[in-house]
Amino acid sequence: MTSRIPGADEFTSRPLPREELLRQVSPSLPLHRIDDEQAGRVNALTYEVVRHRLWAITQEMGETLRRMSGSHVVTESNDFNFSICDELGEQVQVGAYNVGLIGSMDLAIVWTLRNRSDNPGIAEGDMFLCNDPWIGGGLHQNDAAVLAPIFHEGKLFGWTTAIAHQVDLGGPRPGSFSPSAQDVFGEALPTPPIKVVRDGVLQRDVADAWVRRSRLPHLVGLDLRAKIAANKNAAEQILRLIAKYGADTVKAVMRRMMDDAERRLRAKLETLPDGTWTAVGYQEQSQTGDRGLHAIKVAMSKEKDRLVFDFRGTAGQTGIINCPYPGLRAGIVFTMLPLLAGDIPWAAGGLMRCFEIVTDEDTLTNASFPAAVGKGPFGPAWGSGNLVAEVLAKMLDAEPAHRSDVQSICNGTTDLCVVSGVDVRGGGSKGFVSPIFDVMAGGYGAQVHHDGVDTGGRLIIPAARAPDVEMTEYLYPLVALWRREQTDSGGPGRQRGGMSGSVCYVQHPDQVGAMALVVSGTGKVANQNVGLAGGYPGNSQLDLVVRGIDVPQLAGATAVPAGLDELGGDIEVLPCEGESALRPGDALYLHWQAGGGYGDPLLRPAGNVRDDVLQARVSVTAARDVYGVVLGEDDEVDVTATEETRDRLRHRRATGSGLTGTRPAPIGAPDLTGARRLDDNLAVLDSPAGRTVVCAHCSTEIGPLAGGAFVAALARRDAAPTDAGPHIWRDPSVYVDAEVVFRQLFCPGCLTAVHSRVVPVDHPLPLDDYRNWT
Repeated sequence: MTSRIPGADEFTSRPLPREELLRQVSPSLPLHRIDDEQAGRVNALTYEVVRHRLWAITQEMGETLRRMSGSHVVTESNDFNFSICDELGEQVQVGAYNVGLIGSMDLAIVWTLRNRSDNPGIAEGDMFLCNDPWIGGGLHQNDAAVLAPIFHEGKLFGWTTAIAHQVDLGGPRPGSFSPSAQDVFGEALPTPPIKVVRDGVLQRDVADAWVRRSRLPHLVGLDLRAKIAANKNAAEQILRLIAKYGADTVKAVMRRMMDDAERRLRAKLETLPDGTWTAVGYQEQSQTGDRGLHAIKVAMSKEKDRLVFDFRGTAGQTGIINCPYPGLRAGIVFTMLPLLAGDIPWAAGGLMRCFEIVTDEDTLTNASFPAAVGKGPFGPAWGSGNLVAEVLAKMLDAEPAHRSDVQSICNGTTDLCVVSGVDVRGGGSKGFVSPIFDVMAGGYGAQVHHDGVDTGGRLIIPAARAPDVEMTEYLYPLVALWRREQTDSGGPGRQRGGMSGSVCYVQHPDQVGAMALVVSGTGKVANQNVGLAGGYPGNSQLDLVVRGIDVPQLAGATAVPAGLDELGGDIEVLPCEGESALRPGDALYLHWQAGGGYGDPLLRPAGNVRDDVLQARVSVTAARDVYGVVLGEDDEVDVTATEETRDRLRHRRATGSGLTGTRPAPIGAPDLTGARRLDDNLAVLDSPAGRTVVCAHCSTEIGPLAGGAFVAALARRDAAPTDAGPHIWRDPSVYVDAEVVFRQLFCPGCLTAVHSRVVPVDHPLPLDDYRNWT
């Protein structure tokens, strides 16, 4: 008898070519496979019927999971997903819930095939439980997946997967998130695939060991059984489909679904310009006590029908703000699917063939064991997705036929706040752990022709929901003073970013003692929800506890407070990563992120700004100071005052940009016949000297396109962050030591903003944008 003690590097997963994977699967595991000739035999009618039935099966998986789960993470917020895969794990159909959760499911199946097919074996009626972020069965330990093989006539036909966020899986802090963890051993335990169902029977010893780690074993146990049931029901329906149409036909449809998705995405890529686009973003505070900014960098190269995402140069792994390779891949997937494949069926296995990833080891986005990775999905994975969204938008904006697909960055991360304690309402005594899921109601980024959707949800969770406030109050000893859309939160621009919201909770009047708070959120200084083409970022994320409010538990209150200034008390600003407490007499305030704007806000039609003011989307102050629009006492636009104000704001842009005293060129609609757009503000003209970038508003020649040289000729101004508007946090030094500025680049002629970003002062200029653009 021999035994093997695996090293940490063996608990990692990467994509493998199919033939290489086949060589690593145990010969004792028979696979159902078809050749290319068999794959091409299915007729069009059968293809459509079977394809839609597979889609319906995935939807029914979601309903099964939702109906059986007792967790409001699933039932109220839709933080789960599922997939149907072929025999080697390629995803044929995925759900439209949390797309990030299926961004690595195939990797988990690949690892299981390589490492479990011989011992303990993969057999009919088995299922595997996994929450290991390095393997891909979840993006952090709270994401737990059940992987279920499907057998037909003794051969492995395919797989189904069901995955959901678990409220608590152990670790030193309620909610399994520890902002002070030094490594993964200070977090919840990651578990590689273990056989939780054998021959159709739940293994009680494994299930007991699984729920024993949790502070909420009843919820974790229910979710485990719900995922098993979802997989079981899906397998039964797929086998019925096979019985009707034949295994080879169903597999042929699965193969064609992925091939069609790949073909359609490659065809779309062929219509887009070749080139390289870059972006840099930041994660704030790597853990409790840290005051740094940590950079993530991406250069996206597109050549013909293929994309390469190069993350080299990203900061090294540190603190808790790390994700392994599967998390990075998920960040790309949950951005690409809605933005680049929104009109293509999500046969993710085919879509993933169209890109490759280049990354250094031991970095924020490719962390090595035993790094702390609890923040992986909503830290570096989401941060990488934001940067991918930015470079994709730049590429799409440069092609007129695809400008309608351009979208500024949506709410750039989640605002994690876990409240825990003992619920003593009604004389009981029951422990509870509750992430505040109201933050699901984020704002969408602005588009070229439309404002962003206000509190529309989350790009990465198309079916995201903010929970019913009354359900939150029923389940937990909290009372909501308000949950509402927040004026001025959307990023200013020619098209405004969608608004986000805020929520304010106090303890229930019957509650006694303190509740524990664990908080984590980026975008408090260097905004994650950036704008495009000169559009401003959305609001800074802000978490506060107000101590000693005037009406602690609403007893005797005659009106609900309208805002923080009516609460009284002393404000405690919560850190990006840290812990606190909510006591009787305190109020918890969370203000999550909105969408970024698109285009210079001084170009927004004054009538649109007026409508925004009347609908409480924009304040009168922001209308004047950011958009340059002045309203009279009758709430109509004061045309003369608006023209004067916008002229004054343009002159102010010249101050500090090297153009002081220069009169801005008039805005108009110059003849750009023969020019090709780069975005809302810039175009390219061919000349004997080469390609020259010109302003689309005043026709000023800015500089050569080659190598991004024109960027150096743009006027530049660094100002206080609050120059971006009242939605930007006034004092970055509360969070970080770095000097932070509102940096804008302008056309040197008309001073139209072409780039607007809140960044550290040493943030690089976008010189590499449009490198090799064709």
